[in-house]
Amino acid sequence: MAIIGELIKKAIDFTGMIMSDPDPVEAQKKVLKELLETAKFTAFGKAYHFKDILARDNIIAEFQKNIPVHDYDKMHGDWWHYLLEGHQNVTWPGGQGYFALSSGTTSHSKHIPVTEEMLASIRKAGMIEIANLKAFDLPGDFFTRQILMLGSSTNLIEKEDHKEGEISGISASNLPAWFGGFYKPGREIADITDWDERVKKIAEQAADWDIGCISGIPAWVELMLKEIISYHNLNNIHDIWPNLMVYTTGGVAFEPYRKSMEKLLAHPLIYIDTYLASEGFMAIQKRPDTMAMALFPDNGIFYEFVPFDENHVDEDGLVKEGAKVLSLGEVEEDVSYVLLISTVAGAWRYMIGDTVKFTDKQKAEIVITGRTKHYLNVVGCQLSVNQMNDGLRVIEQEYDVVIKEFIVAAVHRDEEYIHKWYLSCDKKPDDVQVAESLDKTLRENNKNYNVARGKALKGVEVELIPEEIFYQWSEETKKLGGQVKIPRVMKEEQFLEFGKYVKEHL
Repeated sequence: MAIIGELIKKAIDFTGMIMSDPDPVEAQKKVLKELLETAKFTAFGKAYHFKDILARDNIIAEFQKNIPVHDYDKMHGDWWHYLLEGHQNVTWPGGQGYFALSSGTTSHSKHIPVTEEMLASIRKAGMIEIANLKAFDLPGDFFTRQILMLGSSTNLIEKEDHKEGEISGISASNLPAWFGGFYKPGREIADITDWDERVKKIAEQAADWDIGCISGIPAWVELMLKEIISYHNLNNIHDIWPNLMVYTTGGVAFEPYRKSMEKLLAHPLIYIDTYLASEGFMAIQKRPDTMAMALFPDNGIFYEFVPFDENHVDEDGLVKEGAKVLSLGEVEEDVSYVLLISTVAGAWRYMIGDTVKFTDKQKAEIVITGRTKHYLNVVGCQLSVNQMNDGLRVIEQEYDVVIKEFIVAAVHRDEEYIHKWYLSCDKKPDDVQVAESLDKTLRENNKNYNVARGKALKGVEVELIPEEIFYQWSEETKKLGGQVKIPRVMKEEQFLEFGKYVKEHL
């Protein structure tokens, strides 16, 4: 049976047809109008006069003029907490069946509403992703293989009037009935709450599957592959899954993991990037000649963009009052923006926390450039996560090492600041030399950093540690697997606590 081929046929049936891409700007105008029409009689819609906005000639401009920008704390504090208390028609019509728990890179769980309309939006995006596999020039026998989706547990937390879990678990627990036969590890294993036990069960059954495609966050996929290889005493994962050809990645940048991941393979895979967050399925890579991802302009999400600079974003990574906000038709390519979304889950002008850059405005293609709070600017160095990653790729080449995880902070040395880095490393080059090399490449590639190094930023320290310490810390302070990510930038107090943990576990 041509398994993925049948799945693509189902996906085409589900989405109606293989469609040409809509005009992104016009599609976004339509989406905003539909969102406002649907929510105009909710408490939020009445408070912000959605009916009046809909009567205006320029709905987008009126919407931006009258509705404030929200981060999670404001959205939850003003509105979403009522949903958790059982109220209905708060920011979206009806009650609330699900909440996505998202710790992200913070220590406390966020409760993100997930409506039936959002689940439908995620399913549609997933089906488009599957149908789009045809664009990657895969051989015919690929479409006879199975798909392994490694997400969080589908065994959701039962509350009085709703269920809670991570978005990947909620999505997998709401797959169409016909999809159940197409994906692995299957619902029985996916229901297992304990991460280690779930991966062990996957390893035990791996020989019975013919996997052609894997989907999941890189760090946890890599741990799973290592467990399977160890359990079956293999040389690499292709010894047991010879037809594995595709890896759809997401959640974090893949490039830091490529070198170590490919050590587990007999040959490189086709890598396809995706952008699924707790708040919705934002974008997918649609073509093989770029790692940029195309936004879904007509799938229940209205996107806005705030220039990511000191004039528009404060030191805490929050959009400043009165900041310039652009719609999709107004953005420019190669400029970093803070992403805002309004959605069919009742998020309104919501700051998701990511920064993006357009690589092709006409195709609405973006790359994720970092997080608003993963931006090191305590002493004016203006270092983004992308620039940090680029610097570490240079270090990998210079010292022939693999660096997948890192955490950095600006910390005091007496009355001055230095940058302190904890880097995972598979070898043990000299910490001081690595610090000097990293400092040199950052100075060469970031003029603001170079200026800061001549003024308030007085030094750079690096401590190389085993990558397992990052994952142990994540497991003990949060939980392993699922959507949880290692933070890249920390405030000094939190960073010093992490440093204590490192010392205790070295």
